[in-house]
Amino acid sequence: MQNIIETEKASTQSLQINWQNLVIVSSFHVLAVVALFYFSWANLAVMLIFNWLVASLGIGIGYHRLLTHRSFKVSKWLEYGLTILGSLAIQDGAIKWVTTHRIHHAYTEEEQDPHSTRESFTWAHVGWVLLGRAQEHDLTTCARYVPDLMKDKFHVIFSRYYYVSTIILGVLLFAVGGWSMVFWGIFLRTVIGWHSTWIVNSVTHFWGTRRFMTQDDSTNNGLVAFFSFGEGWHNNHHAHPTSARHGLTWYEFDQNWLTIRLFQKLGWAKQVKIHNLPDKETN
Repeated sequence: MQNIIETEKASTQSLQINWQNLVIVSSFHVLAVVALFYFSWANLAVMLIFNWLVASLGIGIGYHRLLTHRSFKVSKWLEYGLTILGSLAIQDGAIKWVTTHRIHHAYTEEEQDPHSTRESFTWAHVGWVLLGRAQEHDLTTCARYVPDLMKDKFHVIFSRYYYVSTIILGVLLFAVGGWSMVFWGIFLRTVIGWHSTWIVNSVTHFWGTRRFMTQDDSTNNGLVAFFSFGEGWHNNHHAHPTSARHGLTWYEFDQNWLTIRLFQKLGWAKQVKIHNLPDKETN
């Protein structure tokens, strides 16, 4: 295994700092630390509830399993609702996020992979966000990788102004609990959400177990799965990308799958795609 703290390859060194992303990421981390000086049980509750709504329903289920991989189908009201929740993660609009992730699956750990771990651990975790324009795709690229979303007027318009939902939430939190609740409900929650997404890109390509001999370095990592609501069963996912279920055995807890299963029982989710292991492998 390569040294995970090796210097970035020449290809990444030639990239310029993305100052917009650097300022945003740095500012949010500073304000997340400030939040710790304003603890209250109400603030903690707001942070935990919105972390689940945004990181699980918005990113894991909405942006990832629904919009990127089309692992199941839902009515437009639910698709758009999950998209709005996903926008609160401040990981860009759905169109660019999905484009990035579909490119990742098409070229995993190849030169075209936006956050290849073959560059280094730090590149896969956050370097790709702070250097270059990895997620700033042009219309031609988006049209190639997400033609389904580009045909939807809601996604096209909302992806341009995805940050408005965070501004509205910030105003509401300020009205309820002042700046301390904003610090917890926006800044601390967002930073936790960023890292719970980034560790799927980085940690699960370095540490874990491999059930499937995929062409990439993806692994299953239970600790990452815990913090990412089931996204850490990454080797399972790379082996069967369209499966709505990532945790394939009883001990691979997958919160996002349980929610999708609930949607299915309520009649909200249909045509749910799942991969099941042979009975002898599930015990």
